[in-house]
Amino acid sequence: MDARVSEFFGSGNGHSSGSQGGVSSGKSGNGYGVAPKKASAKSKKAKARLSRNFKPSNNTPYLPPELKLVNPTQYRFEHLATQMKWRLQEGRGEAVYQIGVEDNGMLVGLSEEEMRASLKTLHRLAEKIGADITILREREVDYDSDVPRKIAEVLIRKVPDDQQFLDLRVAVLGNVDSGKSTLLGVLTQGELDNGRGRARLNLFRHLHEIQTGRTSSISFEILGFNSKGEVVNYSESRTAEEICESASKMITFIDLAGHHKYLKTTIFGLTSYCPDFAMLVVSANTGIAGTTREHLGLAMALKVPIFIVISKVDLCTRATVERTVRQLERVLKQPGCNKVPMVVSSTDDAVTAAQQFAQSPSITPIFTLSSVSGESLDLLKVFFNIIPPLSNSKEQEELMQQLTEFQVDEIYTVPEVGTVVGGTLYSGICREGDHLVVGPTDSGQFHKLTVGSIQRNRSACRVLRAGQAATLALGNFDRSLLRKGMVMVSPEMDPTICWMFEAEIVLLFHAKTFHKGFQVTVHIGNVRQTAIVDAVYGKEELRTGEKAVVLFKFIKHPEYLKVGAKVLFREGVTKGIGHVTKLQPISQYQTF
Repeated sequence: MDARVSEFFGSGNGHSSGSQGGVSSGKSGNGYGVAPKKASAKSKKAKARLSRNFKPSNNTPYLPPELKLVNPTQYRFEHLATQMKWRLQEGRGEAVYQIGVEDNGMLVGLSEEEMRASLKTLHRLAEKIGADITILREREVDYDSDVPRKIAEVLIRKVPDDQQFLDLRVAVLGNVDSGKSTLLGVLTQGELDNGRGRARLNLFRHLHEIQTGRTSSISFEILGFNSKGEVVNYSESRTAEEICESASKMITFIDLAGHHKYLKTTIFGLTSYCPDFAMLVVSANTGIAGTTREHLGLAMALKVPIFIVISKVDLCTRATVERTVRQLERVLKQPGCNKVPMVVSSTDDAVTAAQQFAQSPSITPIFTLSSVSGESLDLLKVFFNIIPPLSNSKEQEELMQQLTEFQVDEIYTVPEVGTVVGGTLYSGICREGDHLVVGPTDSGQFHKLTVGSIQRNRSACRVLRAGQAATLALGNFDRSLLRKGMVMVSPEMDPTICWMFEAEIVLLFHAKTFHKGFQVTVHIGNVRQTAIVDAVYGKEELRTGEKAVVLFKFIKHPEYLKVGAKVLFREGVTKGIGHVTKLQPISQYQTF
């Protein structure tokens, strides 16, 4: 969205961002594209001269810029329908149109009659291709005219033909007792909290979690939006299947632990489940405390875009909430973060924040809300409804064309079903009845298996595509042969299994010195295992802030790794990040 448009809609800042559908202003030909940044006086004159002398070549079709769609010809209508299809495909099922804005970003606006006719044409276009439209916001503009003129932003949504719904994963981070599980309970159950944690009871998986009120395991909750942008949750639907059937967009929340003693579980959730975004929950009355900084640092190290929710504002005075906001802004603006905080206080802000957050990783929206009074909860729902997927359709297709690779994150035994594994499909496509191999075992072997049934968000699914999380039933396969960190791959793949690997690392913090023989817990994707530092190349030892290439050796069993994968290691207060640079594979693996 253009800076001028966002400023006009009252977002409170002038950060420019690209249009969601990926259509450039020069070629869109309908005034919906994104305008370029403000040009200097010289460049404006030059453009004026250029436009006077410009003659379209015979090779490329010239599309005259329009900003309204009043009674288009049949040819123009078909062209616009094709263009809408392309924009939806690029935006993986979503696109935002700006009506009444010229290609150069000029807020010209339309009269009431023109706006009505343009929206009617948009409805016809959407109906033709099976999409739905939602008007996000409308504003009057000051233009040299006696007739009042308006501009509008419209969200077009269509679930791709090969998908049941659009899916986004959001990891929920924050210090213990900051209100993470309660917020998710309120969002997914549709009922406000009573101030004593009633809303979170449905999210807990273990008795000790209910007794202490503290999350110690990873749980998943879903929030749906239908094609009109309305919330679909358990308040109107009894089961997850009903939510999946009526929702066209699904937000899967990964509820992680806030307490420091469950840090390894939190890191595992961030590295293995590949979240699209992270939501950092901060309590308004305590501010940045406990593991808040650590969780923020983890999300940034793993390059997960982050937004912040300040909860429990009903417990505090306005001054206390503002102090917490200022404290967060100071931390986000520090040289290590280099983020641009954006406080969301209205629906316009939420729309702008969702569009800019997806375009620029430095933008960090901040919401202030209460799970008890429900204050500003609607703004967060608007944000979730509009926020687009990060990867585009081209990246998705490239991953789907590769060989199948499924990362095993959870293992269950279900009565009358047998062994079930949960995880994420990293690449390829997985169908019911597919024959795969799973490993590596302690001796580096792989075992053959057949995929029975597949479930996504607790509802049946026939085909699983790259980037999607699901559970796979494996029938009578021996559960003792499985462990977290394994991969299920296509038999044609030649997986690289290794005991030892080299990584280029940065030591973030260490009390003394980091040297050969030091033991650390290594996190690489869904792999979590203790490794010994076998060699530090070019140096005897490492101190805080120093870089080096280090040779690690796993102590329990070999693992399946890839060059370039992110490495995160820790041991007590020692922490470091880096990436795999070289593998030392063991001899040819065997299949049983």
